[in-house]
Amino acid sequence: MAETLPDTKPFAGFEWMIALRYLRARRKESFISVISLFSLLGIMLGVATLIVVMAVLNGFRAELLDKILGFSGHATIYRRDVTPIPDFKELQARLEKVDGVKRVISLVEGQAMASSLKNSTGALVRGISEADISKVPSLNNDDLLTALQEPGVPDATASFMGFEKSEGIAVGERMALRHQLGLGSILTIISPNGPESVMGTAPRIRDFMVVAIFKVGMSEYDENVIYMPLADAQEYFVSEEGVTALEVMVENPDGIDTIKPQLLEAIGPDLWLQSWKDRNQAFFSALAVERNVMFMVMTMIILVAALNIISGLIMLVKDKGHDIAIMRTMGATSGAIQRIFFITGAAIGVIGTLGGLALGTLICLNVESIRQFVEWITGTNPFNPEIYYITQLPAKMDLVQVIWITVMSLGLSFLATLYPSWRAAKLDPVEALRYE
Repeated sequence: MAETLPDTKPFAGFEWMIALRYLRARRKESFISVISLFSLLGIMLGVATLIVVMAVLNGFRAELLDKILGFSGHATIYRRDVTPIPDFKELQARLEKVDGVKRVISLVEGQAMASSLKNSTGALVRGISEADISKVPSLNNDDLLTALQEPGVPDATASFMGFEKSEGIAVGERMALRHQLGLGSILTIISPNGPESVMGTAPRIRDFMVVAIFKVGMSEYDENVIYMPLADAQEYFVSEEGVTALEVMVENPDGIDTIKPQLLEAIGPDLWLQSWKDRNQAFFSALAVERNVMFMVMTMIILVAALNIISGLIMLVKDKGHDIAIMRTMGATSGAIQRIFFITGAAIGVIGTLGGLALGTLICLNVESIRQFVEWITGTNPFNPEIYYITQLPAKMDLVQVIWITVMSLGLSFLATLYPSWRAAKLDPVEALRYE
């Protein structure tokens, strides 16, 4: 009696045994095995690249959003005629009563020129009280250097305590480097809006001592912003007892649009409110478009690798025609043949996807070290902070995105196996054995 295959259920042990055996390289099948290897590597690199790219773009957005919101607030209030707001304390009290508002900061802002013995640059001067500047999270960090502490207090406890009485200024780290300033150095601030004279408007010039050096981590702020005590800024910019702007911090920055009507009701018709989304809409919209485009482009790598699975399996089916015919004559159903080749192709996709997931996660966890290594090897900084606004390369993995990438890769891999496995199942045993 001829030997027959046992009557088994779908995805039985003999199907897995034969499928995994086809994955192992033999001398006469080395070319097919090379194609399978390249397909596996292609899927692995595609998945890893897509995970890393999306994580870096997410990190960019989160880092920039954190620095922008931590520096300039979630909503800013001005007068429509760009004059100082005299009753700002009453307005501040009304705004703080709005549900969802964490705090309100009063500011005197003005453009000026910062001049030292080494350089002259433009600057945004922000007058702020000691209580308010101590609440700005992006300034009060471990990088803050200050000469305001009592003698003997270590730098780790640096704060803005005593800022109002110091009559000095706080400058960013990059501005300090450009002007070669240190704590106790003198910086001259020149404002074009000075007192009127018979010769016209004279510039207002005043020397200030640097009493603090901060580091936000965003070059645009660290290089161009100067903080001054509120009373000194009111005198310097002749805003009398008023302020030029109020910054509102809310509990949910992404939901600023839902709280905006209450804020507008609190400030009245004479004032103008601008949210962080209004100020940075084009910037963050561009980031969203870039993220979507990069996702589609990187997905093409996985798609190309999946097409390699199709070509490799078609060649494998052609090469194994004799084996398929023998299994069919021994009692294997067409469904069993189809599942064998499906398992063969799916194994490549699963191994490649899991390998890419592990590789992508490893790179994301060490992306800043990799950036520093590349910088050391090439001698150039691939992420110049003057261009990218951040001083280090961030990476933030999103669990939903990672799951979506994994499912998409597995789905493409499984789809790639359907046509070759269908062809194997439809192979006629008589035709395959006719010339044997």
